[in-house]
Amino acid sequence: MIGSRPRPRLRRLGSVAVFALAGLIFWLSFHVARGNNIRTDDSLLQMSDLVRERARQIEALESGNAALRDDLDALAGSTGPDGTDDPGAADERRRLAGLEQAAGLTELTGPGLTVTLTDAPPDAGALVPDVPEPSPNDLVIHQQDLQAVVNALWAGGAEGVRVMDQRLISTSAVRCVGNTLILQGRLYSPPYTVTAVGDPGRLRAALDASPAIRDYRQYVEAYGLGWRVEQHAEATLPGYEGGIALRQARPAE
Repeated sequence: MIGSRPRPRLRRLGSVAVFALAGLIFWLSFHVARGNNIRTDDSLLQMSDLVRERARQIEALESGNAALRDDLDALAGSTGPDGTDDPGAADERRRLAGLEQAAGLTELTGPGLTVTLTDAPPDAGALVPDVPEPSPNDLVIHQQDLQAVVNALWAGGAEGVRVMDQRLISTSAVRCVGNTLILQGRLYSPPYTVTAVGDPGRLRAALDASPAIRDYRQYVEAYGLGWRVEQHAEATLPGYEGGIALRQARPAE
């Protein structure tokens, strides 16, 4: 039997619930439209188009940020006017390099493994006896699945983690809208890859010990979702290139 994974299914609703839902829809439509035709209002953008546009803007800004960081690194490594290097400045540069490495801002190379998660075919059915036919939500990778893999790898002692082509840092958030991953302002579609540098044995043991991943693998067996773990003698993770300034919410005036 499949475990208690919170993938929603349609349930039979009583007549009271149906009428209540219909009333809610009418009320929302009235307050959203405010007398306008919401199907032809050009001011209302499709959410997916808006997200893609923001992703393109963020990618351009990150490219400029990376160029500025290269210039800053070159300036930090330069010597004084007389061609000599101040011992104090050299110590500070070494300290800064250590902090950047710990924060995930520099390239990291070492043994590790890669986990790949893939949607099942859209027309997939139950592959094992006594399992109900799947709903569409049973056949796609969810945010909880990616988060479970990332959390297990950190728990297994990963020195660094990359999701798709981006390095994760302390402020990174793995989020999905539908079956699309939004990571640090960029959009990705499955298959999803998560690569970690660390002791491969510990990393694999942490994956096997995760209850959330065991739950996901039941769906792999039942409906054909993708799951593959590849071990690497050497893997290289890029340094994080986005902004690192922290922001916080403030009350409105």
